[in-house]
Amino acid sequence: MATLSHDMTLDILRCLSVNDLLRFKCVSKFWCSWIEDPYFIKLHLSYSLKTNTNRCLIVRYCKHQFLSVNYDSPKTTRRLKQPLSEQKKEIQILGSCNGLLAVEDDDGRILLWNPSTRKYQVLPSTEIEFQSPPIRCSSSTYYGFGYDPVSDDYKLVRIVQLLGAKDEYFHSEAKVYSLRSNSWRRIKDFSFYLISYGQLGFLANNVLHLLAFKTLESSKRDLVGFDLRSEEFSLVELPDFCLDEKIYFDVKAVGGYLCLSATYWELGDIVADVWIMKEYGVKESWVKLMSSTYPDLLLCSPSEVPLAFSKNGDKVLFHFKRNRDKRDSLVWYDLGSKRIEGVGIRGVPIVYDVDLYVESLVPLNQKPPR
Repeated sequence: MATLSHDMTLDILRCLSVNDLLRFKCVSKFWCSWIEDPYFIKLHLSYSLKTNTNRCLIVRYCKHQFLSVNYDSPKTTRRLKQPLSEQKKEIQILGSCNGLLAVEDDDGRILLWNPSTRKYQVLPSTEIEFQSPPIRCSSSTYYGFGYDPVSDDYKLVRIVQLLGAKDEYFHSEAKVYSLRSNSWRRIKDFSFYLISYGQLGFLANNVLHLLAFKTLESSKRDLVGFDLRSEEFSLVELPDFCLDEKIYFDVKAVGGYLCLSATYWELGDIVADVWIMKEYGVKESWVKLMSSTYPDLLLCSPSEVPLAFSKNGDKVLFHFKRNRDKRDSLVWYDLGSKRIEGVGIRGVPIVYDVDLYVESLVPLNQKPPR
């Protein structure tokens, strides 16, 4: 009886779901060693990213309940147990990259969590290093999570800013956690003003991005990028219309591209434009993906942008928060016909948060404590 070669077997295995691969690990020690091999883990992840397969939505509702939704078949769902098995604790998702989620619970503990393998790792705590200010200040903390392909390392960036009540005091501190070393270290301080409480960094081109102000007096928001490879901050140019104070805009990432949503009033209607930066870092490469007018105020929330493209790229998935019916909704927008189609997910309430992640075998350094 003919047997498959090693390469042919890997070609077959890389196309399978994580759930199937976890079951196949029980077949034999030989299969287990194959599936746990770092080369195969990267091969499987690379195939999933290139073919837009093994994608899921992670839906958080009631602040502590999680639901995994198959991206290509939303009717296929499964409930997720919290990584610490403490089902009543509030958990916030700080970022998602290659199947790993950075999350924080209401006790301030930060974890990296792979929902597909059900493994997690509690990060070591790190103190704020600057001394207490001489005056009363408000404190804000900002996070961003991503992968550095140069050092083959997953990094979590934390920026803490203190601001005096009358802007007479300002201090900023930036630190990076490395999964490879399982430690935090101080980096060059972030010299921009974030102000927007709760803002999370979004990843595109191995760069984490935040909207910030150059000065406290500035009314113009700039897009600041933190390169996970060089660990340097720099400005990313936005389209010129972002200078218009009558236009509300937000920037996130979709399909690996920077994506900008611009919302404004025109002749009594709400107009929503979506732009994509086709070539990273090139201002002239911003192109309009779509423009729609909604007299019925369907898009009354101006801060939402697309989540992801469909598998063949002809549709975009949107998450609209608290629309005219006071409920969240997911919709497909067809770029060709310009039609909107609702996406129904069973078992979710009217308000929820949603993130996109790819199922992967990416491991963590430590085994979860018993």
